[in-house]
Amino acid sequence: MKKTIALLLALTLLLALTACGGKEIADGTYAIDATLSGGSGKAKIESASVEIRDGKVTATITWSSPFYDYMVIDDVRYEPVQESGNAVFVIPAVLDQEMAVSADTVAMSQPHLIDYTLFLDSRTMR
Repeated sequence: MKKTIALLLALTLLLALTACGGKEIADGTYAIDATLSGGSGKAKIESASVEIRDGKVTATITWSSPFYDYMVIDDVRYEPVQESGNAVFVIPAVLDQEMAVSADTVAMSQPHLIDYTLFLDSRTMR
């Protein structure tokens, strides 16, 4: 049992390092390029940053619109972190993997929860 757990931990670490181009990323906050696909194609990510702390990645995503009132990731609802300007959310994230996210927009006659795919490219971290 201990060997199985050790093997799983080693594989997890290897996958994490491979996902980041084989480099370990120091704790800190970095600007990053984010690619959004899905939806109507009208929405865009205006800016993105990631914070890395103890191996956990959190992304701050700024949409190109103020009309997003919440996001859903893995069945967990996230509220915006500011009340004016374009919608900004702080969400759990992974680097270099497509993430399924949904965002509720109130820009249409009725609110709509729209599915997107978000990709955060660690090669662009600065």
